[in-house]
Amino acid sequence: MKNSAKGVGLAIIGGGRVGLFRGEVAARHPQVDFIGLAEIKPDRAKEVAAKIRADFVTADFRELLARPEVTAAVIATDEHLHVEPILAAVERKLPMLIEKPLATDLGESERVLAAIQKSGVDAVVGYTQRFRRRWLAAKEKVRTGALGDVTLVTSRAFMNRLVALDNYERTDDPSSISPMVISGTHALDIVMWMMEAKKPVEVYARSVDKALGPICKGIDATAGVITFDDGSLYHASISWALPKVWPGAVYSLEVGIVGTEGVLTIDDTHRDIVLATTKAQGEGYAPDAARRVDFLGSYPPGDMALGELRGPMREETESWLNRVSLGLPTQHATAAEAHDRLMLTKAFDLSAKLKRAVPLPIAAEQRARAKERAGV
Repeated sequence: MKNSAKGVGLAIIGGGRVGLFRGEVAARHPQVDFIGLAEIKPDRAKEVAAKIRADFVTADFRELLARPEVTAAVIATDEHLHVEPILAAVERKLPMLIEKPLATDLGESERVLAAIQKSGVDAVVGYTQRFRRRWLAAKEKVRTGALGDVTLVTSRAFMNRLVALDNYERTDDPSSISPMVISGTHALDIVMWMMEAKKPVEVYARSVDKALGPICKGIDATAGVITFDDGSLYHASISWALPKVWPGAVYSLEVGIVGTEGVLTIDDTHRDIVLATTKAQGEGYAPDAARRVDFLGSYPPGDMALGELRGPMREETESWLNRVSLGLPTQHATAAEAHDRLMLTKAFDLSAKLKRAVPLPIAAEQRARAKERAGV
């Protein structure tokens, strides 16, 4: 920890839901003395700037990043628009909190990671689930050996299709996103964080597209197995094609971790707080007026209560601001870890397309050649 705190001049690139959430948290942090916002939609920029009390607003992220007041940046644009703001921030050697993923394309992610590592910039990625108490408790038990040597992990993620439809509507290339790349990566990161000492060597997966395929050329679900170098296994499945009326606004997750000395199960399905009402509910990334029943707490960033965001995204943002201003260590995912997670999700999708096992790790060139040979 540094002897004295330093002020933070924060640039927020992207004024969507996450940019707003993080900006509101930053506006309350004692070391943040400047907030600038870059948002291309004028009406949205005006709305968000007022809520976060922005000192400077522009539609051009380069103009914002060039300002001398800026000493750190949050990259919160749409997933497919991360690359250029990240590289611009790297040029100024700004510490960054980047929304996952680094990029939606594996080659672009490789390029971004190389630039970050060459510059020595302190760049971390927003895997918000690492800041929830249940996953921290699980991590501590695995880390301290309560389970012995972990030999098998299973995860099952169920998601309301509103999330998938929102993502597919915002892209011109449905093939660039999938349930694994966009959402399965959260469960994957938690599990790989638990098994961080183990090296994945192979993935075998299958996908289905009977619901979202006809609607938006999307993938419904993917399931597969990662094999590690010591023979340990991770079985993962995710479906983001559940009906709009499914009570989980976003995420329902179950994880089981088995070791040579113990077992740990985590129920993160949010069925412990159930709301039923005659009024339309606004929970989730893309609320639907037809929904009347909710599993409260399934929105990954947390919950709005008494006018403020409460939960993991608030803690993650505050922790990062402390990291920047005080030099405190944090459990954020590194850029290298984020690239690894993207690589693994792309490997799941590639294996499903090729209908065979895929050796790990994969690189962008290998993935392209394999897809070309398979005619996909």
